[in-house]
Amino acid sequence: MCDVCKYFLLFLLYSLSGWLFEVIAVFVTKRKFSNRGFLIGPLCPIYGVASLIMVFLLDKYKSDYLILFCMSIVICTIVEYVTSFIMEKLFKTRWWDYSDKKFNINGRVCLQDSLLFGVLGILVILYVNAFFMKLINYLPNVLLILLSTILAIIFITDICISFNVINKVKKYTRTIKKDSTDEVNEKVKKFIKDNSILYKRLFRAFPNLKILISKIGKK
Repeated sequence: MCDVCKYFLLFLLYSLSGWLFEVIAVFVTKRKFSNRGFLIGPLCPIYGVASLIMVFLLDKYKSDYLILFCMSIVICTIVEYVTSFIMEKLFKTRWWDYSDKKFNINGRVCLQDSLLFGVLGILVILYVNAFFMKLINYLPNVLLILLSTILAIIFITDICISFNVINKVKKYTRTIKKDSTDEVNEKVKKFIKDNSILYKRLFRAFPNLKILISKIGKK
């Protein structure tokens, strides 16, 4: 039980770190704050998933930087591609698109970001993971279980609310009788902007989202 709680907290720490990384990157390039990610809270689970996979699979390669770098690229690229594919199938929406960048694969991943993930992977295995585990191991078992339970409830609640928001956007999209992708996307973005802060946050997090009308059908 305690091991499960430790890895769950580790997942949350990496998800929070990924969120901070994305927020800082946007602030540096665009000089504005953006609550990044699919969830309402300050978490980007894709970073948590990729980091845990690297922790489980790559620790034995920590003495070989080249292998560590290459394997980190492979793992993170696969996680990002699969996440993009699944989210597109679930919500009929392309959340991010790297088609304008060189050496991209179906617009879902690109070499530029993959190389950066390779560097981050080295940092995770050599330094970050040991630091995070040290923090987690300071917690007594009772506090560890209690904290994990509370955070799990908050995390699941966030997922449910976020999915509900996305599903409402998806349902609204089905009511639009347009043949042009651009027209549909403009109407969906207006719908998001005109609704509550939860919808507006979604648009700010994914300003380039694109509704795939050919895959949702038309009424």
